[in-house]
Amino acid sequence: MARSYTYLLGVSLLILMACSEKITEAAATKTGPNIIVVITDDQGYGDLGHTGNPVIKTPALDQFSAESVNLTNYHVGTTCAPTRAGLLTGRNCNRNGVWHTIMGASILNREERTMADVFRTNGYATGMFGKWHLGDNHPFLPHERGFERAFYHGGGGVGQTPDYWNNDYFDDTYFRNGIPEKQTGYCTDVWFDEAISFIEKKKDVPFFCYLSLNAPHGPFNVPEDYYHLYREEAIPEVQKRFYGMITNIDDNFAKLLAKLEEWDIADNTIVIFTTDNGTARGYQVDRENGRVNGFNAGMRGTKGSEYEGGHRVPMIIRWPDGGLSGGEKLGDLTAHVDMLPTLVALSGQTFSPAKTMDGRDISSYLLGTAAAPERMLVTDTQRVPWPVKGKNSCVMEGQWRLIRGTELYHIGDDPGQETDLAARFPDRVKRMNDFYETWWSDVIRETKLSEIALGETPLEVLTCHDARTTDQVPPWNQRMIRQGNPMVPAEFNVRFVAAGKYKFSLRRWPAESGLALNAGVNDAIPSTPFTDGRIEGEAMQITRAFLKIGEKEYTTDLEQNAGAAVIEAEVPLGKTELLAYFGLEDGTQSNAFYVYVEKMD
Repeated sequence: MARSYTYLLGVSLLILMACSEKITEAAATKTGPNIIVVITDDQGYGDLGHTGNPVIKTPALDQFSAESVNLTNYHVGTTCAPTRAGLLTGRNCNRNGVWHTIMGASILNREERTMADVFRTNGYATGMFGKWHLGDNHPFLPHERGFERAFYHGGGGVGQTPDYWNNDYFDDTYFRNGIPEKQTGYCTDVWFDEAISFIEKKKDVPFFCYLSLNAPHGPFNVPEDYYHLYREEAIPEVQKRFYGMITNIDDNFAKLLAKLEEWDIADNTIVIFTTDNGTARGYQVDRENGRVNGFNAGMRGTKGSEYEGGHRVPMIIRWPDGGLSGGEKLGDLTAHVDMLPTLVALSGQTFSPAKTMDGRDISSYLLGTAAAPERMLVTDTQRVPWPVKGKNSCVMEGQWRLIRGTELYHIGDDPGQETDLAARFPDRVKRMNDFYETWWSDVIRETKLSEIALGETPLEVLTCHDARTTDQVPPWNQRMIRQGNPMVPAEFNVRFVAAGKYKFSLRRWPAESGLALNAGVNDAIPSTPFTDGRIEGEAMQITRAFLKIGEKEYTTDLEQNAGAAVIEAEVPLGKTELLAYFGLEDGTQSNAFYVYVEKMD
């Protein structure tokens, strides 16, 4: 069984894809600029040579910065999926269903319009490559959200639970518009090669290419040659690998830019380089000896922090034909949510948002014809089952930062956020808190969980990555799956779009592994200086399977050596909660790590 799609679905998707491409190309004109957005994962503001890092090697990006416009007071979410959701919709992540990276809160609400939806409607060819992380099921996959061509891994990173089994960055299997496809090579090289191939095919019509990388997110697996670039540096081993991943990105970015020049489309292509949150491994404090490893541009906080280093990231934009060049640095407050309205304006498209936008059109500011809009912005770190008012919040206005409603800093005078000015400026604290109160009231009215649709496709695979846990982190990566620790049963938020008979196959291992329910697996791989190893897969002593849909419960015994426990059930139309779990030999219960759902009639 090929992951979550059958052969018939694959053929249907390919036919629809071919037809939609013809429609798009017929509608396209050659007047609009091409648009390429390159966004990396867990690379911070200080993880570049041109921002002051004395160790890292990023010559292509440093030169690109010198040829572009740089936004130096640009902010995103503090983790990956929330940033991507905000970038693609122009709306804060708490509005659109993506305030976490797991637990069903990293799925972009179905009614949201993405940048790809807008551009495709306006005649652009659209493609995405790499990390999606906004839903692994129908109707949330990238080729269902405006991208006619999509090639991506599952979950929030290569090797996470929704990803193809045993992916490890090298020679992996990824998904082409939902269909698994084996590849050769290192993941970042694959994503860039796919993007370059898409651009070459679409270079005669306006195109939007969203190149969303999983590197340098962990696991920190890197080609050996890139590790050796930093082998002799006096930094931690993991940081050598982290920097090696970034230099590999830099080399690929240089290749991409060279192709644009070769095809004579560089001048009329808007190229953006940015990242999704503060650094994950580029700055570490060794508390035992007080040593600081790495560079964080003088900022406080790293990935996940409400302080500046958690959400201020590079934003570099080049468009020679449009006047965006020359290495200019612009320091007014801007954010990822500004990119959709801004790129729409720069490319002469039309877009009438149906929902509240947090982003503003900053095209005039980029072009030097107007000041940046005066406003306040909010970023926060939720990472909880449901957003909590005030949690790890940062309200921004110009150079001012209000942290969690109580601490006030002026980063122009105090980039490290060491001196709390709240007592000196109580009126400002009140005004910024008042803004947050109004903003939160508006946001929380829109907040809702996404519902995975069942019955519209032949087969869907639910993974515990998206189970609605409340007091436990689910096994969100394949290493945790291999460890086999019981997971407290937790519901999936689903909607059956067709009533009828369904087959539910509860699995401890994914189907492509070929493993039986109670099997362990001895396929461990040792670690190297530049890659993580693979641990053995522990057996779980499963004795019975249980399924609950709404208030109706089902159970079944296990077949010897079966890969799944199968339960068939008549299901009514509508929204409900689905709970699928195992009973273990010692009396413990554990969520099924994978649940395959098929409509039978």
